[in-house]
Amino acid sequence: MRIAVIPARGGSKRIPRKNVKEFAGKPMISWSIAAAQASGVFDRVIVSTDDEDVATIARQHGAEVPFMRPANLADDHTPTVPVIAHAQQWVADHWGAPSAVCCIYATAPFVRAEDLREAYELLSGSDADYVFPVTSFPFPIQRSVRLTEEGRMEMFWPEHALTRSQDLEEAYHDAGQFYWGRPEAWHGGRMLFGAGSIPLIVPRYRVQDIDTMEDWATAEAKFHALQNLG
Repeated sequence: MRIAVIPARGGSKRIPRKNVKEFAGKPMISWSIAAAQASGVFDRVIVSTDDEDVATIARQHGAEVPFMRPANLADDHTPTVPVIAHAQQWVADHWGAPSAVCCIYATAPFVRAEDLREAYELLSGSDADYVFPVTSFPFPIQRSVRLTEEGRMEMFWPEHALTRSQDLEEAYHDAGQFYWGRPEAWHGGRMLFGAGSIPLIVPRYRVQDIDTMEDWATAEAKFHALQNLG
């Protein structure tokens, strides 16, 4: 049994009710549910939440909410892995042990069914713990600078001050959309960002963090542009 787990707690400080706020005409979480359903790789699409309103909206859009997440896993500081491990254990106790588990973020409107399928194929054809999408930084990270206490600048890597950009190694970051993982990796709390993971490289135009209202507006503009392109 392959399951999708969409973590969607009710609290959100910077964007209130972010997981169910309307995005491009639908509750934000509905886009993740729809992608999971369209992928055809999941036997169950589950939402893990501590909020009854989130649960109701998730069910209206076709997801299952078979349990309410305990309060100790629903605060501002709870990392992703324990939330997925909890959901996985509930499924194992009530429906049988899953063979693969995919965490899909509730605020991932750019997640595609094709990417979910391709990432699952990478996981099942390897011995990796996890597979998830990454994208490249738009500027060499070796040229990044920090602000000093005196209000001046200094390079993180001053040894690359004169290195040509084409000679610098390309760097990638987590796309923040989904993570396919093996049950033993989730249960064991294995690190996502390490040698046990395989990347699925996606283009930058399909990646957008949504942490502020400015991010939200940017994401909606990107989303509509991509829809218009077909």
